[in-house]
Order: sequence, then structure tokens, then C-alpha cells
Amino acid sequence: MKMGITYRLFLLILCATGLTVLFLLLTMWWSINRGFYEYLGTVDQKKLAQIVDDLGKKYNQQGNWDFLKHSPPRWDSIGAMPFLEPRMDHPPLFDSDKNGYGQNPPIGPQLTEKHPPAPLVILNVNKKPIHGFYPPDEKINLNPIIVRGNTVGYIGILSPKHFLHPMQVQFLRQQKLALVLGAAGVVLIVIIISFPLARRMVKPIRAMATATHDIASGKYTTRISFSSTDELGQLTRDFNAMALTLEKHEKERRQWVADISHELRTPVSVLQGEIEALLDGIHNITPATIRSLHTETMRLKRLVEDLYQISLSDLGTLSYRKDNLDLVEALRDSIESYHAEFDRKGIAIKKKFSSDIKAIGFADRERLRQLFMNLLENSLKYTDAGGTLKIVAEVDNDFITIEFQDSKPGVAAQDMERLFERFYRVEGSRNRSSGGAGLGLTISKKIVDVHEGNISAHSSPLGGLLIRIRLPVFGGRK
Repeated sequence: MKMGITYRLFLLILCATGLTVLFLLLTMWWSINRGFYEYLGTVDQKKLAQIVDDLGKKYNQQGNWDFLKHSPPRWDSIGAMPFLEPRMDHPPLFDSDKNGYGQNPPIGPQLTEKHPPAPLVILNVNKKPIHGFYPPDEKINLNPIIVRGNTVGYIGILSPKHFLHPMQVQFLRQQKLALVLGAAGVVLIVIIISFPLARRMVKPIRAMATATHDIASGKYTTRISFSSTDELGQLTRDFNAMALTLEKHEKERRQWVADISHELRTPVSVLQGEIEALLDGIHNITPATIRSLHTETMRLKRLVEDLYQISLSDLGTLSYRKDNLDLVEALRDSIESYHAEFDRKGIAIKKKFSSDIKAIGFADRERLRQLFMNLLENSLKYTDAGGTLKIVAEVDNDFITIEFQDSKPGVAAQDMERLFERFYRVEGSRNRSSGGAGLGLTISKKIVDVHEGNISAHSSPLGGLLIRIRLPVFGGRK
């Protein structure tokens, strides 16, 4: 059975928390035991100081350790009672052997209230036990008993864990129980909280997975609604931006196909009509008929060539052979080749730059010629007869600015930015007699971009359109 990401995240949180709680539980368990026994040991050492003093005084009075047979020091885990005479309700802390010296009762769980533990260990000067039991495998801190400047014996205390008072045992048990209950409570709280948290964290991921599937199916209008400001929120915003870009590109692609079909249909239809008329004998083969067919063929060829140029540019495979050349000289050559066309239509060309101006740049001569010819062709087609085209060139620091300013008709402000879009023409009609396919400015922009410049459209002071180009140069003279 395949486990979903929600359950995997839930188990991951639960396991991580469980291991953390277990580690803390074991650490605190060890710390409680160690700290509690260290505390009792410290308290016992303080009690032992009083017993050492009392034992020294008693030894000084008796002169030996025989008094321990009849009046041994009594000790309990709550406090020390150094010397109590034997009473029925307080049995001695050792069992007398046949010689009268104490033997330590068993140490460990078998000790009971009837036979209480004897933590005190008293050794003579030769470190031989004379009271209590000295386990050979247990380390005991021995305190010397000094009388008149001489060491007469030693005294120590066994580890508190051997003789805990029932109240102390109960306290330690309660602390450990509280610790276990606290750890269990933490795990329970994590179980209650982690599953809804895991579902909440996975919710945007599931929404994104669904939206991604929709995008892959071609539903580019899909969007994800998520208002978080964290990484998931940023991912959601990036996904929506990607979906918007894909939707835009899909619309452009469909519009591109529709525009190409429309632009190709016109010359093909004209050619088909002319050829069918010739085949049916409606028209005779005359120079005028041949020129008409040639004109439509050249229009179709230019359209196909423009489409090919744009496709190469989009793919990044359009070849450029750049070299150091004079940009102004390339502009002059392009203008000279169009003088006859402008004179035939009655449009005056005015050049506003000196004859000795130079601007050396790293550029492709043929692509620059294509750029200038596209702009000249645009002005020739759309400027009214009897109008004017003013061409300005200025060198400013590391750039040359070239402006094509023509006279009426003008272009509305809302159409300025769209002039460089593919197949966009200001007039709504698709009649090719009023202009080209709307690819000239698109190609021009791509050429300028490759030369690391910029091109923009503005209203011309002459009443028409102003196209401004800025190209980088590394050597110029005004």
C-alpha cells in the first residue's frame, strides 16, 4: 500500500519527537538518580562530621573501641543519632559475634524495617573493620578519627542507595512517575497536533500537484490560491507566474498561427485567381498580367523571408557577422538606395547630420542595412504623398542616436508600444495594399537588441511617427 505524503510527514514528526522525548527521558532519569544520590551523599557527609567528633570524644574517654559493643552509633536516613543505648524499640545496627564485634547485616533489597541497614563503617588504625561492613568492591571516602593528634581509626558511609528511607524511596518514585507521565503527555500532544499540521503543510503541495497536472493537460488558466508568505507561498506565486507566462505564450502561438495563415492566404488567393483566369481564358497572357503575378510572388517571398528571419532570431540561430564599421556610412548607403522610391511618391528626405560625422561600432553591415531599409520602407508606405521624412543622427559619448521622423498620418499613443509586435498594424484591415505584413518593426527590434541597443516609437514633430534608435559605439566624431 502506497503511503501518502501526509502520513509520511506525520510519522516523521512523530518519530523525531519520540526519539527526542526518549533521549530526554533517559537523560532526566539518569540525572534524577545521580543528583538525588549526590545530594544525599553531601548531606550524609555533613552528618558524619558530628559523628567523627563524638567518636573521638568517646574514644578519648574509653581509651579503646570496646564501647562500640554496647553503645554503637545509630544512623537513619533522616538524621544521625550518634549514641543511643540499646533499647527494645531501637535494635543495634550490627549483630554481635562471639567476640562482641559488630557484623554488618546484608546490604541490598533484602533489608527491611526489622533489620535496618547500617551505613556507617568504622575501621581501626590498621583499617580493619570494627563496626559495619566494608565491601571490597565499593569505593568509600574514609575520614580519619584523630585523638590527641594521633589517628586512632577511620569512619565512612556506604552509598545512600543501599539504605534509602521509605519516604525517600517514595519521593524518588513519584519524581520518576511524573517524568514518565510528562513524556507520555508530550508524545500525546504531538500526535494530536502533528497530523492536522502535516495535512495543512501538504495541502498547498497537493493543490500544486493538481494544478501541475492541469497545466500539463493544456489548462493554462489554472491558478493556485495560497496567501502564505513562506517558501511555499513564494513557490505558489512563482507557479502562478509560470502559468500566466504559459497562457500568454499559448495565446501568442495561436495568434501567430492565425496571423501567418491570414497573411499567406492573401497572396496565395491572388495568385490562384490570376492563374485560374489565365487557364480559363478569361485573361490573356500580357506583360501586365505577368507583372501582377510577379508582384504577388515577391510579396509572398518577402513574407516567407520575414517569417524565416524571425524564426531564426527566436531560435537564436540567426547569423551575425560583426565587424568594426561606420554606422553613419551604412545609414547613408541605405538612404541613397531609396531616394528614387521617395522621389516617385513625392516624399522629401531631409538629412540632419554633417557630412563628416562618424560613429565606429561593432556591428553586422547587412543586418544594419536591413534595419535601416525596414524603417525607410515603413515611412515610404505609410507617409502621405507630398510629405517629409527627416533623418537625424547624433553621437553622444558612447552611443549614436538615429531618428526617423515622418509626416502625417500619425499613430495613436495607445498603439506606440504595440508597433513592434508581430503582425500588428495600426489599421484594423488586413488589406495588403495599405501596408506590409506587420513584421518589419519586429525584425528591426530584434536586430537592435542583438547589437545591444534599444529602439522606441514616439510621436513625430512633423505629425507622423518618430522611430528612435540608440546603438553603442566606441569611436565617434560629431
